[in-house]
Amino acid sequence: MHLKHYQETTLARIRDYLTAVARERKDGNRKHASLDAWNTFGIKTKDGELIHYQEKQNALHEDVPNFCLRIPTGGGKTLLAVHTLGIANDTFYQRSTGLVLWVVPTTQIYNQTLRALRDRGHHYRQVLDTITGGRTLILEKTDRFTPNDVEQSLCVLLMMLPAANRQTKETLKVFKDSGAFAEFFPPEDNHVEQQKLLERFPNLDYFGGEKEQSKQNGFWGKQIKTSLGNVLRVLNPMIILDEGQKAYSKLAQETLLGLNPSLIVELSATPPIGSNILVSVSGKSLNDEGMIKLDLHITNKTSTNWHDTILASIEKLNQLRSKAEEYDAETGNYIRPICLIQAERTGKEQRGSGFIHSEDVKEYLIEKAGVPPEQIAIKTSEKDELKAVDDLGGLMSPECPIRFIITKQALQEGWDCAFAYVLTILTKPTSKNALTQLVGRILRQPFGAKTGIAELDESYVFVYQQQADKLIRSVREGLIEEGLGDLVNSIVVSDGQIATKSTTVKVAQMREQFQAVAKTITLPLFMVERNGKWESVDYIVDLESRIDWEEADISKLFDLSLSETEEKDKELVFAWSKDEDELIEEKSSKQLKAGGLEIDTVLLTRHLIEIVPNPWIAYDFGNTVIERLIKKHGEKLVANNFIFIQEESKKHLQSEKDRLIEGIFYKLIKNDTIRFVVVSGFQFPHEQKFKEVVSAFHPSEKSLLDFIPEESLNGLEKEFVSYLEGQDRLLFWFRNAARQNYALQGWKKHKIYPDFIFTLSKDGKRVENIHVVETKGLHLMNEDTKYKESVFELCNRLAEQREDLNSLKIATIPLRYDVFSDQNWQQRINEAFSSLS
Repeated sequence: MHLKHYQETTLARIRDYLTAVARERKDGNRKHASLDAWNTFGIKTKDGELIHYQEKQNALHEDVPNFCLRIPTGGGKTLLAVHTLGIANDTFYQRSTGLVLWVVPTTQIYNQTLRALRDRGHHYRQVLDTITGGRTLILEKTDRFTPNDVEQSLCVLLMMLPAANRQTKETLKVFKDSGAFAEFFPPEDNHVEQQKLLERFPNLDYFGGEKEQSKQNGFWGKQIKTSLGNVLRVLNPMIILDEGQKAYSKLAQETLLGLNPSLIVELSATPPIGSNILVSVSGKSLNDEGMIKLDLHITNKTSTNWHDTILASIEKLNQLRSKAEEYDAETGNYIRPICLIQAERTGKEQRGSGFIHSEDVKEYLIEKAGVPPEQIAIKTSEKDELKAVDDLGGLMSPECPIRFIITKQALQEGWDCAFAYVLTILTKPTSKNALTQLVGRILRQPFGAKTGIAELDESYVFVYQQQADKLIRSVREGLIEEGLGDLVNSIVVSDGQIATKSTTVKVAQMREQFQAVAKTITLPLFMVERNGKWESVDYIVDLESRIDWEEADISKLFDLSLSETEEKDKELVFAWSKDEDELIEEKSSKQLKAGGLEIDTVLLTRHLIEIVPNPWIAYDFGNTVIERLIKKHGEKLVANNFIFIQEESKKHLQSEKDRLIEGIFYKLIKNDTIRFVVVSGFQFPHEQKFKEVVSAFHPSEKSLLDFIPEESLNGLEKEFVSYLEGQDRLLFWFRNAARQNYALQGWKKHKIYPDFIFTLSKDGKRVENIHVVETKGLHLMNEDTKYKESVFELCNRLAEQREDLNSLKIATIPLRYDVFSDQNWQQRINEAFSSLS
């Protein structure tokens, strides 16, 4: 599964922060390392002020780095969490083993997370297994594990927050004495070691308080309870806190910090005040990446009969079912649209009380609407018909027949199914929060990618006799609660009929005077012939797959200059030792090479897989580099420089990958496998939708569109447009939107989206020249700029071949691609127009 751009950015920021914390600690800053690192990498307000960092200490008075990932519903919080584990192990702990406590707030989230993490075929588990080389243990609080498990594997212990609640600790299994964990503690009769461990971890629960000791246990002294709670305290776990906003009560915070964590990572769509928000992902980022189903269409049924609302929902579901079947037939991707129905009552004794009951809804669906009983499930606190579905592989399994789920409140938190497209609210206007709390359940896009079929890329709500103003307010509040407040303009409301088209977005129109000439222009793309059709070059299919990794030259890595400085952090493996004075020596003999760092070829391989997709080849590269460096420098020096070697290997292999694919690209150009042609190329849009427009920029009559969002132009681009519009022979210009309009797939993964396209004309009617331009500030001129210049140079050379090639036109009008810097853009514009004389 390829990470989305915002996910890659999120993980990069986490890596930077944890690396900074580790550096602060290495430099001797133990007390405020997380704060000082935050001041370097923390988030700033719009005014440029650093957001205040809330320091936390565990019960041992140790600094606990803690940060929050603000990720909206549908943004892949769990996926980011498992990747964060790997980053923390690389940068902060520098190991691939240990204990992680994964805390969740509800049974539903617990079951979903446990099922995914234990499924070796699930991507979450595959990420963990890649981190550990397959040494992953997924545990519940009732499972037994040993010190050897923690030393040899990454142990992820899943727990619900109430299970660790200290308010009733004596009645909770977590804090009860248990023979299952005796191996983590000194023998009961070894009073000296028991006392040493208590001195090191004063907050351990034990038998034999002062009063109790004097009367009963004076001979034995204090005896540590062999409880799971005490095991957590001595292992200083990393804590993943799912739905972190639910753990901000005083009791919850005391409970978590009382487990002596070494690192806390919160996941939340709506972090409370006091959260250290390291990354904040907008709803727009999710929408741009195709992760959520928007627009959100709302139909307000004004009929006094709730049956009409049900029938309208069924009609929409049938439309979606038909589209889903077509999509399955074309792509092989199975989608079964599901309708969620919220009733007013669900209790056995509540039927016939004048409220819409879940059994009434089920009866109507079967007897009046003709829905087969096996396609209906009721999910309430008393009746859970979805439990049997889990045994079949879950709601997204092709074997599952469910198309309707009737509930009241049971799906409001933690429930996750991307097949949920339609939400039907049968609660009356006096029922508060119904729509607010359920709207997020239908927003997640199947497979995290748009289907290309409009109906299957959007979501639908049908409500029963709601007031329009309250309806909009409820949905907006619902989006805000799901962390999607910046997408509230993607709401479409229709009274009494099904809404199928958004009317709230701002639509820019192509100016009438340019429509005829714009139709004659098609810009070329790099294309390949696939199954008799010409299609745009696909980076993975057409380029990456052709790499012969035997041609990669890694010899440069054999000559890396390694530092003689011994890198040794005495707190790396701190949690397990019984004697603080012997901490490093005891653990290093098992896990660390001399010098303090472990040479872990599996860990190196996992990093190289990001660049070299074949794990066997990646392993061979990493192993060869390590062996050659050990032969040259010795094992101790290589161990001391392992992180440096890892980063340099990644940089070099990425450079080699780019070099090899560049060669492949030019070779395919030379033998006509890749052609720069206009067939199926880019044509200017007749209209363009902008969903978020703070203020519209209305340029002169020479803009192809009648407006563009002002916030889409930076200072240099505004100057560029102003100067451009002053040229007499300018016909029109077009602001090329990233991930929407004209894109060039070169030999690097990410496509190039030029900033502007402008056309020149002598008579104001016919296009004489076309210029495709990227503008860059001088401070942004970097390797990426050089790459774009190389691609543009190739485009220029190919665009000069304007003859027909096997009936495929290269270009129809003289065309030029350029990168303009803020130092020469005026001169370059002047040159472009003077060439037309």
